Amino acid sequence: MVSGEPAEILVITSYPPRECGIATYSEDLIKALNNKFSNSLSIKVCALESNGTTYPYPDEVKYILKTSLADDYEKLLSNINDDKSIKIILIQHEFGFYKFQEKAFYNFLSGLNKPVIIVFHTVLPHPDELLKSKINRIAAACESVIVMTHNAADILINEYGLPEHKISVIAHGTHLVPHLSKKFLKTKYGLNGKKVLTTFGLLSSGKSIETTIEALPSIVEKNPEVMFLIIGKTHPEVRKAEGEKYRESLEEKVKKYSLESNVTFINAYLALPELLEYLQLTDIYLFTTNDPNQAVSGTFAYAASCACPIISTPIPHAKEVLTKDTGIVFDFGNSKQLADGVIRLLNNAPLRRHISSNTLEKIVSTAWENSAVAHALLFEKIADDEIVIAYNLPAINLNHLKKMTTSIGIIQFSKINQPDLCSGYTLDDNARALIASGMNFKLTGEEEHINYIQKYLGFIKHCQQPSGTFLNYVDLDNKFTDQNHSVNLDDANGRAIWALGYLSSLTGLLPGEIISMTETILKKSLLSISSVHSTRAMAFVIKGLYYHHGASKSPNDLILLRTFADRLVQMYKHESNPKWEWVESYLTYANSILPEAMLYAWLLTRENVYKEIALSSFHFLLLQTFNENGIEVISNRNWLHKGQIAGHFGEQPIDVAYTIMTLSKFYDVFMDNDYRLKMETAFNWFLGNNRLHQIIYNPCTGGCYDGLEETHVNLNQGAESTISYLMARLTMEKYQNLDNTLCSLARNHIIVHTKQRKRVYSTQDKNV
Repeated sequence: MVSGEPAEILVITSYPPRECGIATYSEDLIKALNNKFSNSLSIKVCALESNGTTYPYPDEVKYILKTSLADDYEKLLSNINDDKSIKIILIQHEFGFYKFQEKAFYNFLSGLNKPVIIVFHTVLPHPDELLKSKINRIAAACESVIVMTHNAADILINEYGLPEHKISVIAHGTHLVPHLSKKFLKTKYGLNGKKVLTTFGLLSSGKSIETTIEALPSIVEKNPEVMFLIIGKTHPEVRKAEGEKYRESLEEKVKKYSLESNVTFINAYLALPELLEYLQLTDIYLFTTNDPNQAVSGTFAYAASCACPIISTPIPHAKEVLTKDTGIVFDFGNSKQLADGVIRLLNNAPLRRHISSNTLEKIVSTAWENSAVAHALLFEKIADDEIVIAYNLPAINLNHLKKMTTSIGIIQFSKINQPDLCSGYTLDDNARALIASGMNFKLTGEEEHINYIQKYLGFIKHCQQPSGTFLNYVDLDNKFTDQNHSVNLDDANGRAIWALGYLSSLTGLLPGEIISMTETILKKSLLSISSVHSTRAMAFVIKGLYYHHGASKSPNDLILLRTFADRLVQMYKHESNPKWEWVESYLTYANSILPEAMLYAWLLTRENVYKEIALSSFHFLLLQTFNENGIEVISNRNWLHKGQIAGHFGEQPIDVAYTIMTLSKFYDVFMDNDYRLKMETAFNWFLGNNRLHQIIYNPCTGGCYDGLEETHVNLNQGAESTISYLMARLTMEKYQNLDNTLCSLARNHIIVHTKQRKRVYSTQDKNV
C-alpha cells in the first residue's frame, strides 16, 4: 500500500456494550491493534446482534448485522464488497451466533470479494459428517483460520481435514498488569488476613461453581480464613431464559454448608482495572467449567496474566498451560480433587510462589500486545503489498525508572517489575540514568526531572575516589562492596565520563549548581583517565569529551580525545582485514559505541583516518546485526569471534539501544536515509519485530524486559534494560517533528515478501 493511508480491517463480532466473552475479547484485541498499529491499520467493527436487541456502540462500529435476519446478510455483503477501503475481514466465529441463519451466513462468506480470516472460538472434537462439511465449507471461503490452542489446530487438521498451511495458532490474549502488592490490595478491598479463592465470569450452570462450594467445607476446616469470591453477573441470555435460578441455587448451597462467612458474591460486571486488581490479590484461581469441549477461556487467561496459581478442569487451554510447575488440573465435577489441590497450595506458600512465577513466564507471550503483532503479521502476509505494518511509538513513560529509584540512586535489578533492593546500586546504571534523565529534561524542560538528575549525579560523586577514579558497586546502605576489588572498573569509569560530559552539554538549561558540580567531578576524573586502555572505556570517554568540548571548548579535551582515538586506530590496524573491519578480534557488548567514538573524534579533529574507520567499522557491524528479520544483536552467551558464526540467543536491550543512538548520530552527520530506516527497524525490536515476535518493552509498567532468550523473554525489568530502552525512545523522539515525508518514503520502499517473511530495503533509499 503506497498511499500512506491506514488499511482498513473489518472485524465481524459481538461487541461491547453487549455482555459476551467474545465481545470483550474483540474489544481487547482491537484496543491492542490500535495502540500498536494505528498508523498502518484502521480497525472497524461490524457488530453482531440478535433480533430485537440494539446497543449504543462506540465510533469504531461501522456496520450492524442482525444475525437472525437473512436479508441483513445480503445487505452487509453488498456494503462490504462495495467498500473499497476494506482490505481484510476478520470474523469471530461461535456456532451460536449464526445458528438461526446458517445458509445466509455461508452465502455471505462465499460472496465476499475481500480476503477473509476466521477465528474459531470453539473447535469440537469427533465431528460427524455434517459438522465436518460445515467447517470445511467455512474454511474454504477463508484465506486463513485462527485457533487459540495447538490442540484445536490438531483437531482441525486430523479430524476435519483442513490444510495445515491455512491454520494459525494465536493464543487468547492476556493483560499486562503492574503486579501490585497482595497485602496492599487485600487491605483496599477489605480482605486483610484472608486467603482468597476467586472465580469470575458471566454466571451460568456451565461454570459448575457448585463444585467449589461443595469442596469448601473440607477446605475451610483446615483454612478457616478462606474467602471464596464469585465475581460476575448472570449471563444476559441465561437471565432472559431462567432469571437468577442458577445464582439462587448457589446461594442455597452456601447456606446449606453454613459458608456465609466464607463466600462472597460480587454480582457485577466489573470494569477491567478493578477486575485485574481482584485477580492480583487472589491466592488461588478456580476454573471449574463442566464443558470438556470448551477450547479456551478468557477468564482463565486473565487469571494467568495476573500470576494466579490456577486449579482447573481439563479443558484444552488448561492442559496446554498447566503443568506440575504451573498449576493443578482436576477432573470435571470432582470436588474432592479440587479440595485436595486447594489445601495443598494454601498450606505451601513457596509452592504457590513457584507456580505463580512459572505461570507468568509461560503466559506473558500471549499478552494482547503480542497477539496484536501476530494478527498484524498475518494481515500483512495475506494482503501482499496492500498492507505494510508500521509500529507506533509508545508514549515516553518514566514510571518504572522512578519506581526503581530510591533516595540514593537507581537500584540495579528487579524481580519482574519490583525493585530487588538486595541487588544494590552501580555506577554503570546511575550514569546511564543520568544520561536518560538529561535527555528527557532537554526534551520537556519539566522541573520534576531535576530532582532525579541530582540523585544520579550525587551517586556518581559518591563513587568518585580521591584519585579521581570511580568505584562501581554500592550496597543498599550506600557502602562500597568487595565486588569493586574483583572486577575491572574501566568501562564503568568511561561510562561515568560519558554521562558527565553529556550533562555538561546542557549548560544553560540546567541550574548552575548542577553544571558546577558536574564540572568539578569531571575535571577530577580526567586527571587519571589517560591510563585506561579498555576499548569501550576509551570510546565512552571520547563520547563524553565530545559533549563536554561543545560546552567548554577546552583544548585539553582535544588532546585526551586524540590520545584515545589514536589508540583505537592502532587497534583497528592490528585486527582488521578485508573480511573483519573491526577494532577487536571479537564483537561483544555495546559494539556500536566504537565506530560512534571514531565519528566524534573526526567531527572534532577532521582527521580523515577517524572518519574512514568510523564508516568502515560501522558498516561491518551493521552487516553482522541486520538481516531480513530485522536486527539480531550479538548474543551475550557467546561473543562473536573473528572467523566464527554468531549465535542469536541472549539479545540484550542495551545493544539495540546503543545501535539506535549510533545510527542517529551517523544519520545526523551523513543524512543517509539507510541509517534512518535501520533506526526504525532497530527500535521496532522493542515493540515485537524480533525473532520471537514478542514485545520487549512493557507499556503497562514503563519497564523493559532484560533480554530475548532462545524461547522466551526474560521478564525481569532491571535498570540497565529499562534505561537503555528510554535512551532509545528519547533518541527516536527528536525525529517525530521532522517532515513526515521521510517516514512515508521509508514505508513505501519496504518490500514485503509474504511467503518467506523477509524484509529488504530499496537501494533507492541510499541516496534520497
